[in-house]
Amino acid sequence: MYTAHGQLSLDTLIRQHAPLVRRIAQHMMARLPPSVELDDLIQVGMIGLADALSRYETSHGVQFETFASQRIRGAMLDELRGSDWMSRSARKGQKDIESAIHRLEQSLGRAPKESEIAEAMELELAEYQELLGRVRGTQLIYLEDMGQNGDEGENFLDRHVADAQADPFAQLRDHRLRQALVEAIENLPEREKYVMAMYYEHDMNLKEIAAVLEVTESRISQLHSQAIARLRTKMRLH
Repeated sequence: MYTAHGQLSLDTLIRQHAPLVRRIAQHMMARLPPSVELDDLIQVGMIGLADALSRYETSHGVQFETFASQRIRGAMLDELRGSDWMSRSARKGQKDIESAIHRLEQSLGRAPKESEIAEAMELELAEYQELLGRVRGTQLIYLEDMGQNGDEGENFLDRHVADAQADPFAQLRDHRLRQALVEAIENLPEREKYVMAMYYEHDMNLKEIAAVLEVTESRISQLHSQAIARLRTKMRLH
């Protein structure tokens, strides 16, 4: 358990911080398609944790959990970058949903209901909800592309996540964008607003949110995807 110098061994430290890896992986899963396995993310995240433990120094001026979280997420994103996890059809599905929401908001003067969006897309409600489940990989993770025309053939993570300067959370620190996002979230339908608050403010995963709202985890995934589509529609105006 301890080294000859009385310090905790690397193996012990990894076990102590393993819950952090699982928490980050579970939180990231809402932004990824069903084809991505939670256990695979955790395994890669553990490598990131070990790297953080070997590199961390108190002189860095940040808490270890903050430092480790960046390394863990980075390891997971590096792994995802090597896979074509966001299909062209998923991108098209997300854009079709956003387009329908935009048209309805313009004609109705309010946030459209789920059934109205489905009708506008000429889909049965069940078909629309199934589509919401399939496009969950195209999420808030790329809010920074608002107002930009990306190359459809370019790797999504290379464009938006791998570059530290393009990190979505860094982009959200911009005051104008932050205020616009807060306003857009406030105008979400009540249940979707709850989902966003629990997911992004309280760092709850989909399973935990489902338990609170007493619905299935897949239903929370659908509501999350729909909320993101609404937000992306609003944010394009800023």
